[in-house]
Amino acid sequence: MRWLALLLIRIIETNTGITWNRIRQEFDLLTVATLTGLTGTFRQHVELTKPQSDILAKLDLPTPKKSVEAIPTADA
Repeated sequence: MRWLALLLIRIIETNTGITWNRIRQEFDLLTVATLTGLTGTFRQHVELTKPQSDILAKLDLPTPKKSVEAIPTADA
């Protein structure tokens, strides 16, 4: 199974022209914020950086939705 991961890494590097370590560094910066209020809990990721957007575009992957999760309270 390890060979499959290595193959995917190599395909990603070839398609983007960026090393796997650099790609990991870029996406390590992607964070999710959890906001809790009277109406419930809402989770969303921060805006993608230009390098993150460029990597996704080179891989022909869609930009993820900003909203990750919304959980209303029982009272709302």
